[in-house]
Amino acid sequence: MDTKHLGINSKLIHAGHKADATGSVNVPIYQTSTFAFRNAAHGAALFAGEGNGYIYTRIGNPTIAALEDSVAELENGCGGIATSSGMGAVCTVYLAMLQAGAHIVSTASVYGPSRGLMEKDFSRFGVESSYVDTTDLAQVQQALRPNTKLVYLETPSNPNMQVSDIARISQLAHAHGCLVVVDNTFASPYLQRPLDLGADVVLHSVTKFINGHADIVGGIVVAKEKDLYKRLRKAMINSGCNMDPHQAFLVLRGLKTLGIRVERAQQSAIEIARWLERQPEVSSVLYIGLESHPQHELAKRQMTGFGSMIGFELKGGMKAGRLLMDHVRVATLAVSLGGVETLIEHPASMTHASISPADRRAAGYSDGLVRYSVGIEDVEDLIADLRQALDAVAQAPD
Repeated sequence: MDTKHLGINSKLIHAGHKADATGSVNVPIYQTSTFAFRNAAHGAALFAGEGNGYIYTRIGNPTIAALEDSVAELENGCGGIATSSGMGAVCTVYLAMLQAGAHIVSTASVYGPSRGLMEKDFSRFGVESSYVDTTDLAQVQQALRPNTKLVYLETPSNPNMQVSDIARISQLAHAHGCLVVVDNTFASPYLQRPLDLGADVVLHSVTKFINGHADIVGGIVVAKEKDLYKRLRKAMINSGCNMDPHQAFLVLRGLKTLGIRVERAQQSAIEIARWLERQPEVSSVLYIGLESHPQHELAKRQMTGFGSMIGFELKGGMKAGRLLMDHVRVATLAVSLGGVETLIEHPASMTHASISPADRRAAGYSDGLVRYSVGIEDVEDLIADLRQALDAVAQAPD
């Protein structure tokens, strides 16, 4: 069925699914490492590299292909490349699009491992990087060099919920001869489609919103143009970071409910964010759905909703952040985000602990920042849980 004309929720159910001979409603799990070639005994000759048949699961697999086609259609791209993890997607982009002597400009508050991979590993092979506040076009402009090959945006960013102007940065980068990649994990294609705004590549950790059930890790890269898609796919195949068919099956299952999960969670998120603004232990709330957010108007233009990720700053800094983590009961203390369960974490001591305090401050967040991924529980229970945990922070001895 041609699904390109359908609405987003219909695409979530039907895009990428090509019925097989059995008529299975769900895409089967082709749990195989290799595929047999037809030969003369089977009525037709097919040799390696001929036609569009499958050869080996690292190169391609029907279950994985269904997921790749589905997300590519949701993002309005020409093709998808599913990877074994979100960092596999990031690494595939770096491998395909950078070389010795190249320079990358990236969002300063980007996901910690995305920055760590560049600064600790790709730097050893002669790749240079600059990290700036990409909400400020002047900083992006100033960071561009003659050898800049890639502008890498994460928007909304992790963990301080900054929103960068994809369209204007894409125009700036393309005028300089650079490609633009957007990590769209926090928004998902349900809320934001960067390729439509001018980006060349979009990637996701499908571990998060796209799957939504905290039972797999995976990533996906979607390219706007065919030549770039081929470069990215070659990098994934050569590095061996392909997704497993069973992973792909589970992500396809999770993808079908993306819309209703996002709608429910963001409905609770705005209520929680407004409640947090009134709490005396909280110095600021970073939620793009609040009018107080500095990029609220940009988010309204660029996105179709505000999502369910909240950052909030505690007045007590590192100590308060750790205390809050010790006293939550309904929210789960864990890294990751975007699942049906509410997750809470303290970046300075958890996901971003590898980044120096000075670099964290430069990226715009303090040691008291808490990241809160709103799930689909009853909002009254989530607020009550935060209140009792904040009480414990307030009552702690100095």
